[in-house]
Order: sequence, then C-alpha cells, then structure tokens
Amino acid sequence: MSFSRFSLALMLGFLVVSTFGFAQDPRVGTNVGDEAPELILQGIDGDEVRLSDLRGQLVLIDFWASWCGPCRRENPNVVNAFKKYRKSKFKTAEGFTVASVSLDRKQESWEKAVKQDQLDWDWHGSDLSGWDSEAAGLYGVSSIPMSFLVDENGIIVAKNLRGMELHIQIDKHVARL
Repeated sequence: MSFSRFSLALMLGFLVVSTFGFAQDPRVGTNVGDEAPELILQGIDGDEVRLSDLRGQLVLIDFWASWCGPCRRENPNVVNAFKKYRKSKFKTAEGFTVASVSLDRKQESWEKAVKQDQLDWDWHGSDLSGWDSEAAGLYGVSSIPMSFLVDENGIIVAKNLRGMELHIQIDKHVARL
C-alpha cells in the first residue's frame, strides 16, 4: 500500500512540476537577450499583423502614438533607418523592417500620422486602447517613444534606441564585404 501511495505522490509531483515549472519559456521577456514576446494586433488596414511573421529579419519594434511629440520628432530618424537598411546585406538576417505599435485610441489619428510621417513599412499594429494596450503591458512600456531591436531569431538585441544610436545598433548587424 505504501509503495502505491509513494508512486502516486511521485507521479503527481512530477505532473505538477512539468505543468507549472516548464509552462513558460523563461527566455521570453523584454530584456536584451530575451526572446521578444509575440505581438498580434489589428493592422492599419484591419487585417491581423503578427510579429512572428517577420522572423528572419532584423526588426525594430517601435512603440509610439500620433499625439506624442517626441515620437513624431523621432519618426524621421526611424524612416531614415528604414530607407537606409531595408535592403542592406546582413550577417545573418534577411533584411530590416519596422513593426510600429501605436498607442492611439482613434483610428483616424493613427492613419493620418502614418501618412504624414511617411511611415512606409508594412507592419503597423494597434488595439486602439492607448495606455491600456495589451502590447504596451506585455513589453512593459511606460513611456514613448520606446523601441526594441529584435534579431532574425526573435531575440531582443537592443532597446530604447533613438537618434544615431539606432543606426549604430543596426549597423552592428550589417555584413562587411
């Protein structure tokens, strides 16, 4: 009898540990070296956009909003980086792109700012929840602009990049001929 109780306790213990102890990948997070959490948002055209669809590329995840002055002032720098690096040859990545995550609440304001600032990349997403955005919560975003540079394997390699620092960090991944 005691053997079967011991076996049952051992099996239950293993089940609990395997279910709860390994349920989450401890590498997923928002620190440099962590795997970037998946983002699934409504695209500006109404279709769903997924961060995982950009795997294989070097990706700048850029949290911003149309009403954010510092974001709008940083947008020309992000546009310049996109134009400069989108067709570059990288050591291991297959190109560079931007995944813009808007913290706007109004679709019209978001669309207008994308056009005005000439944010010509394809990946624009928002849940139109402002600061209540699930994406902002998932990434721990408490101020904007905020950015995360993610490598071709989905690993965060740098964060909070602005100005020349954005170009310096992207340039580290460019292949030297």
